[in-house]
Amino acid sequence: MSTTTKQKGKSKDWHHSPDVPIPLSPILDWPPKPLLWLKWISRYWLAISSTTVQLVLACLVYALLIPEPEVMKQLSLAWIAQVWLRNVLLLCLVAGGLHYWFYSLTAQGKKLKYDHRQLAKDSGIYKFRSQVRDNMFWSLASGVTAWTVYEVLYFWAAANGVAPGISLVGNPVWFVAWMVLIPVWSSFHFYWIHRLLHWPPLYRVAHKVHHRNITTGPWSGISMHPVETAIYFTSVLIHFVVPSHPIHVLLHFYIQGLHPAFSHSGFEAVLIQDKKRLNSGDFFHQLHHRYFECNYGTSEMPWDRIFGSFHDGSDEATTATRQRKRQMYVR
Repeated sequence: MSTTTKQKGKSKDWHHSPDVPIPLSPILDWPPKPLLWLKWISRYWLAISSTTVQLVLACLVYALLIPEPEVMKQLSLAWIAQVWLRNVLLLCLVAGGLHYWFYSLTAQGKKLKYDHRQLAKDSGIYKFRSQVRDNMFWSLASGVTAWTVYEVLYFWAAANGVAPGISLVGNPVWFVAWMVLIPVWSSFHFYWIHRLLHWPPLYRVAHKVHHRNITTGPWSGISMHPVETAIYFTSVLIHFVVPSHPIHVLLHFYIQGLHPAFSHSGFEAVLIQDKKRLNSGDFFHQLHHRYFECNYGTSEMPWDRIFGSFHDGSDEATTATRQRKRQMYVR
């Protein structure tokens, strides 16, 4: 069935796609639509999704695995190594678990798989001639290392009173509001640094490592060059300015470090007995990996629609994106 921007349908270019055109957050729609916005927000906080998984992990890590502030006042290899190892284990749990379910166990076959192609094997463009091993190398050596550096920097600053903090009891309204706003800020930041990374000099030096993954898997999420991870994780520096609780900060790190495993999983959801048990994929970002010069941000905020780079999954959007790409690269 041919798709248009006016009639919903399935995209013929994918093994599986949600109905297109795909929606974006209505947060900046005019006139305002508060009920629609609340419905959109509830998809992230009330449904079983990557967001709820990340929030649960943030609460558990804060309660059980954060060193005491007195320990973190001094930079020492012992607690820094503890943070790095914890982040490695979290990424292995999330990315490794999703990879095992979708690709090793093939528990649901190709049901809800966006791209009909498999992850690359015996390909010379990847380290170890394996897309999965290449992605694991860059994710752990570059991604987790940058993530840990920023996390250690924040908690050292917070322990020494440099970064402003709040408590749930003392600031309940801001505690909840900031929880909701962190994904909005993360989306805004990601849009602009992502466009920067598509600047040809930076793309050639760094971003091309990530974009070798036209077909993506869970380990593709933070499989990035060190230059890119250094830029990518600057989103969390806002907590040096905006008063935050450690749970906010951990949630933000998991949005940056763990959510990409879900958004790059290649599948819309985890199916158990043919029922969706966990929303896992992100067709919005799948479109970026296939067509490159579109969907630089996330669906949480409509920046791509505002700045003319939105691909809604329709045939017309594919044509427009290809024309825009030719104009950008033909000089």
